[in-house]
Amino acid sequence: MRILGIDPGLTRCGMGVIDAAGARRVAYVDVTVARSTAETAPHKRLEIIADEIDRMIALHHPDVIAVERMFAEDNVRSIISTAQVAGVAMLAASRASLPLALHSPSEVKAAVTGDGRAEKKAVQVMVQRILRLSAPPKPADAADALALAITHAWRGGAMSPTAQSAQHGGAALPRSDQEGLTAAQRAWAEAERGTRLSGVVAQASARRAR
Repeated sequence: MRILGIDPGLTRCGMGVIDAAGARRVAYVDVTVARSTAETAPHKRLEIIADEIDRMIALHHPDVIAVERMFAEDNVRSIISTAQVAGVAMLAASRASLPLALHSPSEVKAAVTGDGRAEKKAVQVMVQRILRLSAPPKPADAADALALAITHAWRGGAMSPTAQSAQHGGAALPRSDQEGLTAAQRAWAEAERGTRLSGVVAQASARRAR
């Protein structure tokens, strides 16, 4: 299975492609970062990113696209622009008739490092090790895109129940005390639940402030 991971960002949008086989075997294919400047009109910036996503799809023919799922953050301007790029990526998947999966940052960090709160540097180092690269992918957006693709490969693949439910807002979470979970899976479940709870609290606080 070939997976295109997309780390949405308006200034830098990372796109990483891997091939995945059984027994958690993954192999590096390609990575790129679409860049746009603040001086460019917003709609033109989105067009630059959309064109690069379409180019990567046409070049590599992925079987599924994995995109980072957004959560509410303190920086409202940042989350809005990132969500716009995520929407462009989701539209590209639909136009290419490809399955779409959404994975949260904490899920990705836990999948590749075992720690749902890992720093970006740790993600870069683990992506390098997992894909047997000569150096950590740079910038961090490139490593994050590859990490998204790895996460999707290890969370069950293109047509799993996880991927299907992710299309509607997120994968069903196992309980962190559930039997049979690996350490990384347990860390993911704990981090993901914490992130979702924080999002619910932030939304409730915003409603009360209105």
